[in-house]
Amino acid sequence: MRLTRFFIRRTLQGVLVIWGVVTIVFLLRFITPGSPIDFVAPIDASPELRQSLAENLGLDKPIYQQYGEYVFNLIQGDMGYSFQRGLPASEIIFRRLPATLELAVAATVVAITFSIPLGVISATRRNEPVDYAATSFSLVGISTPNFWLGIMLILVVGVQIDLLPTSRRIIGFGGALELLVTEQNFLGLRVWLSHIILPAVTLGTYFTALIVRLTRSGMLEELGKSYVEASRAKGLPETLVTYKHVLRNTMIPIITVLGLQLGTLIGGAVITESVFDWPGLGTLVIDSIRQRDWPVIQGSIIVIGLGFVVINVVVDALYAYLNPRVELE
Repeated sequence: MRLTRFFIRRTLQGVLVIWGVVTIVFLLRFITPGSPIDFVAPIDASPELRQSLAENLGLDKPIYQQYGEYVFNLIQGDMGYSFQRGLPASEIIFRRLPATLELAVAATVVAITFSIPLGVISATRRNEPVDYAATSFSLVGISTPNFWLGIMLILVVGVQIDLLPTSRRIIGFGGALELLVTEQNFLGLRVWLSHIILPAVTLGTYFTALIVRLTRSGMLEELGKSYVEASRAKGLPETLVTYKHVLRNTMIPIITVLGLQLGTLIGGAVITESVFDWPGLGTLVIDSIRQRDWPVIQGSIIVIGLGFVVINVVVDALYAYLNPRVELE
C-alpha cells in the first residue's frame, strides 16, 4: 500500500513537472528571435502568402488559444506536425530516439564496467600505486572536454590506426538484433558495435571518472565504520565484507548519480552526436533549432523531460530495495 501511494504521488509530481516543461518550452517560441514563417516561406514571399502560411500552421491565433490547443492535442498523443518536414513530430522524434537511447545506455555500461571495480580497488588499496592511478584517471576524465576527446579518438583510433569507423552508423541495434534472430547473422551486431564504441567511450569517460571518485570516497567512509570491524572480528572473509556489505551501502549515492546521469546522457549527448554524426535526438534538436521547427523542438524536450521523471521514480524505488531504512515518503 505504501509503495502504491508512493508511485501515485511521484506520478502526480511528474505530471506537474512535465506540464511545467511544456509551458516553458511553448512560451520560448514567442520570446525567441525569428519566426517559423521565415524558414517555411520563400524568400520573396508576399505578405498574403506569409499570412496564409501562418493561418495553415495555426500561428495567427492568440497565444492562449495556441497553448490550449497544443496541450489538448498533447494529451491525446499529438505533438503537431513538423514545419519543415511535413510529418508528425512524434514520428520524427521516436525515429531518432532509439539511437540516443543506445548511445546513452552504452555510455552507462562503459561507466559502470570500469568505474565501480576501479573505485573499489582504489579504496581497498589506499595510498598504493593503483590508488594514485585511479585518482589521476578520475581527475583527467572529469577535466577533459568530451568534444576534444571525441576528436582525438577519431584522429588516433579512426584515422591513424584505422581500427574503428567514425562516420554515421550503418545499422541500429534493433536492426542488428533482427538480423541475428531471423538470419543467425552476427555481422549486424559487429558493425553496430564497431560504430558505437568510440561515441560511447567519449560520452561515458566523464561519468566513469565521476563514479570512480564517488565509489572511492563512499567506500572509504564505509570502511571506517564499526560494523566493518565487527564483521571482520566474526571471521567473515574480506571479500564478503567488501562487496556484500560495504559496497552495497555505498551503492545508494552511486545509483542516484547513475540514474540522474542517464537522463542527462539522453538529453545532453548533443556534442558527442555532432562529433560522430550520430543520428540521435541531440542532433535532431540542434537542426530543429536552426530551422525554428518548434513542434519538433517542443516534442523532443518533452520526451527528454518524461525520461527524467521516469528515471527518478525508478531510482527512488531502488533506494528502498537496497536500503529498507529509506522511507517512501
